[in-house]
Amino acid sequence: MTIQESGEMYLETILVLSRSQETVRSVDVATRLGFSKPSVCRAVGLLKEGEFIDVDAHGHITLTDAGLEVAARIYERHTVLSAALERLGVPKEQATADACKMEHDISDVSFDAIKKAFFQKS
Repeated sequence: MTIQESGEMYLETILVLSRSQETVRSVDVATRLGFSKPSVCRAVGLLKEGEFIDVDAHGHITLTDAGLEVAARIYERHTVLSAALERLGVPKEQATADACKMEHDISDVSFDAIKKAFFQKS
């Protein structure tokens, strides 16, 4: 199943939250993203249907292997792009905001070139 940008954003958020707290629920995602609970519930339903997440009887959300793969890829792009922009002199807040936009659209070729240029020794 192909996942859209919004789905990638939700998965990345679930990953980040799961690294800082024991459980992740829809309300946590809504709070983090500033979205309404009904919007997040709809997205969670679609991600569950697409087998990117599992939701237990208590409403705890976990990433499936497929969800983790997408989330980790997007999170890596976010962190690398944000750090690269900061190295170029972009203020941290702006670099983070711009990285959030770029991480979903940049090609693998361009991302790999940026990663290599800024973070891999030749």
